[in-house]
Amino acid sequence: MPPDDEAAGNQDGIMNARLTLRAGFARLLLALGVTELGAREEALPALDFGVLAPREVRVFVPPGGVQRDTPVLLALDGQMMPAWHLAETVARLAAKGEITAPLVVAIPAGEDRVEEYGMAGAADYAGRGKQAAAFQRFVLGAVLPAVRARYGVAAEPARTGVMGASMGGLAAFDLAWGHPEALGFAGIFSGSLWWRGDNSSVGAQQASRLALRLARETRAVPRLRLWFEAGTKDETDDRDGNGVIDAIQDTTELMDALAARGFRRGRETRYVEVAGGEHNEATWARALPDFLRWALPPR
Repeated sequence: MPPDDEAAGNQDGIMNARLTLRAGFARLLLALGVTELGAREEALPALDFGVLAPREVRVFVPPGGVQRDTPVLLALDGQMMPAWHLAETVARLAAKGEITAPLVVAIPAGEDRVEEYGMAGAADYAGRGKQAAAFQRFVLGAVLPAVRARYGVAAEPARTGVMGASMGGLAAFDLAWGHPEALGFAGIFSGSLWWRGDNSSVGAQQASRLALRLARETRAVPRLRLWFEAGTKDETDDRDGNGVIDAIQDTTELMDALAARGFRRGRETRYVEVAGGEHNEATWARALPDFLRWALPPR
C-alpha cells in the first residue's frame, strides 16, 4: 500500500483484491503445467495456524536440490511471487554463479493483511496490526520448524532471511529485528515505514514512526543485514514539505538511525533507489536481483 495514507485500510483492501486476482491467474498457469519458476514447487503440509486464517504455504526447491547449508528465504505476500519472477530470477542468477540458490518459502498474506503485517510490539495510531504478533509466532513456531524438518536445512540465522514489500516490507523488518536468533537478513522493498503511533500533527507523525523508534531505542542492537529499496515514484506524499517523498525519507532516515547504532553502510545495510520506480511488483522485480546478490552471495 502506498505509505503515509489516512485511507490505509481501504488501500490495503484494493491491494488484496489485486493480489487475489494475480495469484489466481498464477495458480491457473501452474495447474495447466505452465511455469516460469525454474524450481520444484510443493506445499508445506500440516501447519498449525493458531488464530490465523489457514492458507497454503508453498516451497520452491532450487534446481540443484537442498543441502544442510542451503539458505532459506521467507517471502511474504508469497502468493505474488510469480509476479515478482522470484524463483525464475533465483534460478537464473544461480546458474550464472552470482548467488547461492536458496530454498524459497512463499507465505501468502491473509485476508487481514494490514492486521498481520503491522508491528508485533505496538499497533499504529488507528489500532491496526493486532495480529502481527500471532503472524510472527506462526512464521517462527510453525513454518520455519516445518521447513527444517522436511528439508533438513540447518537452523542458522546467517543463512535465513525474510523479504517483503510495502506492509510486507514493514513486517519483514519487524520480524528480523525482533528475532535475530532465527533470522540474519531482510529485504525491505518500498517498506511502509510511515507506520506511526500518533497522527495528530505533522510533528507527531514524524516523531512516532514506529520502525524508526525501534531502531533508535532498542537496547540490545541485533546483528542483522538489512537491504532497503524505494522508488522515486513510490508515492507523491511529502508530510513535512521538504521536497523528498515520504517513502524515500522514511527509508533513508531509518538507515541513518541504523548507522548511528553501528550498522555499516554497504556491509550491514544497503539502499537501492529505483529511478522512476513505482509502488508495484514490476519495480520490486527490477530491484530483486540486487537484493539476491547482496543477501545470498555465491559460496
